[in-house]
Amino acid sequence: MEKRAARRITGTGGALLVRALEQLGADRIFCVPGESYLPVLDALHDAEIPVTVCRQEGGAAMMAEAFGKMTGRPGICMVTRGPGATNAAAGVHVAQQDSTPMILFVGQIETGMRGRDAFQEVDYRQFFGGMAKWVAEIEGPARIPEMLSRAYHVATSGRPGPVVLALPEDMLAESAEVSALPAFTPLETHPSLAQMADLQKRLWAAKRPLAILGGSRWSEGARAAFTRFAERFQLPVACSFRRQMLFDNLHGNYAGDVGIGINPKLAERVREADLLLLVGGRLSEMPSQSYGLLDIPQPSQTLVHVHAGAEELGRVYLPDLAIHATPNGFCAALEALQPPNAIAWDGAAGTAHADYLAWSGARPQVPGALQMAQVMDWLEQHLPEDAILANGAGNYATWVHRFHRFRRLNTQLAPTSGSMGYGLPAAVAGKLKYPERMVVCFAGDGCLQMTMQEFGTAAQEGAAIITIVVDNGMYGTIRMHQERDFPGRVSATTLVNPDFAAFARAYGAHAETVETAAEFAPAFERAAASGKPALLHLKLDPEAITPVRSLSQIRAG
Repeated sequence: MEKRAARRITGTGGALLVRALEQLGADRIFCVPGESYLPVLDALHDAEIPVTVCRQEGGAAMMAEAFGKMTGRPGICMVTRGPGATNAAAGVHVAQQDSTPMILFVGQIETGMRGRDAFQEVDYRQFFGGMAKWVAEIEGPARIPEMLSRAYHVATSGRPGPVVLALPEDMLAESAEVSALPAFTPLETHPSLAQMADLQKRLWAAKRPLAILGGSRWSEGARAAFTRFAERFQLPVACSFRRQMLFDNLHGNYAGDVGIGINPKLAERVREADLLLLVGGRLSEMPSQSYGLLDIPQPSQTLVHVHAGAEELGRVYLPDLAIHATPNGFCAALEALQPPNAIAWDGAAGTAHADYLAWSGARPQVPGALQMAQVMDWLEQHLPEDAILANGAGNYATWVHRFHRFRRLNTQLAPTSGSMGYGLPAAVAGKLKYPERMVVCFAGDGCLQMTMQEFGTAAQEGAAIITIVVDNGMYGTIRMHQERDFPGRVSATTLVNPDFAAFARAYGAHAETVETAAEFAPAFERAAASGKPALLHLKLDPEAITPVRSLSQIRAG
């Protein structure tokens, strides 16, 4: 066999790093600039990779995480040393909890200054060690291709997650000759024939099976293959917390989402199942209802757990059948399974779907002039099926997760980590990736103000997102718990907020204040027609703390 000739490239560390990212297929970089990695910024001047300049490193990291969530390839973020890296930790944590591929490049002090507590010196292995899949420092420019190739594979393989690479300032200025990298292709793992035969036998013996889809690494092909499997087996299918987009919510087999505020009928269906097929997810604290739906370590239900990370199989729950495979690999193998001649659970999918429609179709009335149920009704009737909805954390998100029906893949950007401030930067990333699609950010007043400065990034990029701010003048989720546990003793949960519409207009955006549901529809239509970043400031009565209970009712117990 003829030996392959490697193409050689010469340049500074900064230039070699950017060239390697181009070769690996990076299609956008999110950053906050810093003098610690100036040679990289200089190399980006002539590169083909677009660069989005953000306002704060936490927002930049969340944008990169959202990009990774949509593409299945590492989202790229670059920040400066010390404070830049510590700010970016918020996005790294989202990537870790949400199983999202991401690479954070951090400027670093010169190698000869290590250990002296130099200006902005941080030991990144120590700081990010418990949060990232791999943390390393590139010690010389000759190792850049090796380190970046490894970073891409670590970030995407098994259970995906964040990688952090520190870039010493002197290394970026040094020159080296290196080999060019091939384009990156993620690795897929597949189930064995014996495992799939075992699964078929277990399905044939089941009386009350239920599938729960979750995690990352899903593709359109995997989603379509699982849908065909569910149809052939007449299987009820639920989705895990903030993963509703993995199955068409209006499909006749959809049973709802196993998340916060779960439909009691779906929770009972999980408890009573005799076979749970968990694909891609981990069923961690939020979807498991604080680890109450399944016994630990041995569930009472027969558990078939399919996961791309071998380390996740048996980590919390002992599966009766553990399948180490990606969603792509597993769902492709489902095509060969045959349903039993007589399906013992005939009609269960239809009943589960009817329960979901009743639960998500409820339209509760809340105190005050602005009825969020009417807002959601209008959005459900007018949003395109491919609209992307982004949100952070807070009670306001219940209106999206319970009442919006996700139809397609890549229409949901929401942090399973429960990170406030995520919605706005994620929406910006979504619009930059899919500029032709409508992107709507839902944010609470407290949530928005965590990353509100990234509205400037949207304006600079011309990312015409529509931000809906649900303002009740408090950290609502915390107040809800506070009133439940310490009734009437309000402490550190009240917010004095700005005029959010005026803030958005200062960036040249379209902005309006909305105080009734009747005002919402024309305001949204004007926002969409503006062709600019837009913000709608919704004034919600503080009593409307949840869709089903008022603040006074919670306080009264």
